Amino acid sequence: MLKYAFSFESKIANLNIYEINNKIVRIEFNEKDMDKEYQVAMTPIIKMGITEIEEYLAGDRKIFSVPIELYGTEFQVKVWNELLKIPYGKTKTYKEIAKSLGNEKACRAVGGANNKNPIPIIVPCHRVIGLDNSLVGYKGGLDIKKALLEIESTN
Repeated sequence: MLKYAFSFESKIANLNIYEINNKIVRIEFNEKDMDKEYQVAMTPIIKMGITEIEEYLAGDRKIFSVPIELYGTEFQVKVWNELLKIPYGKTKTYKEIAKSLGNEKACRAVGGANNKNPIPIIVPCHRVIGLDNSLVGYKGGLDIKKALLEIESTN
């Protein structure tokens, strides 16, 4: 199994990006140390991921095409795939995501899965908001969530 990682400074934070077998599998915000299981290298897939993230942050990209692989529980992967359906510039509540999965009462579970999203930005967990339209919880911090939503609202 080929595992690579690279760290880069983006407009919003330092990001570590991870690849396994030619697919992005993880993005971390402001982590100083990269996972030691990964070889530090700028591969074509990582370069594509970085380029697409930078284009997104500049307001020039609305859809990502870099290949990704989601690793998690069956429920988590269902939630993350649902997040991929939220259009650029739109938001959904945790309750709306739970409803779309067939269980309106699974709001907390959706929130838990959202919190564990391994590929933020590309899998747009920042587009999920509270029932009262409040910005709640984001792995990178609410300032980054707000910045990502602002990028989308102005483009």
